[in-house]
Amino acid sequence: MKRIGVTGHRDIPDELHAHVRAAMQAAFLGHDGVLEALSSLATGADQLFADIALACGAGLVAVIPSGDYEDGFADAAELARYRGLRKRATREVRMAFPHSTDEAYYAAGTYIADHCDRLLAVWDGRPARGLGGTGDIVRYARERGTPVTVIWRAGVERA
Repeated sequence: MKRIGVTGHRDIPDELHAHVRAAMQAAFLGHDGVLEALSSLATGADQLFADIALACGAGLVAVIPSGDYEDGFADAAELARYRGLRKRATREVRMAFPHSTDEAYYAAGTYIADHCDRLLAVWDGRPARGLGGTGDIVRYARERGTPVTVIWRAGVERA
């Protein structure tokens, strides 16, 4: 079984959406055998990745950072999309954190990096804005030797 994980920004600039989608789709093409996709299902890169993985026939593993994770979704539509993806997951892994904290997000991100064969990172190359951000997870994955594919375009700024 091949496992592909994701880390990435919640806000993907509009001019980058097609590029990110194409790169994620390419990651799932041409594989023989069973594919598994690991995602925390956050708004943005995580949910886009989960949608593409499911469309490509991969099994989805939802890595849930905390007991109150759902409270962090900004509006009803975001929460509904999260719940819909979570229901479609073939497996769920819950981190042992009751509340959504930077530590909980870091634990979920490192779990994904520890359990994938390749990590896709929708990342602008800048340092994380808090523990557990995309930059932290990319650094962690690289330090442990997990192959990381960064998906971004030079000159594109994140809000």
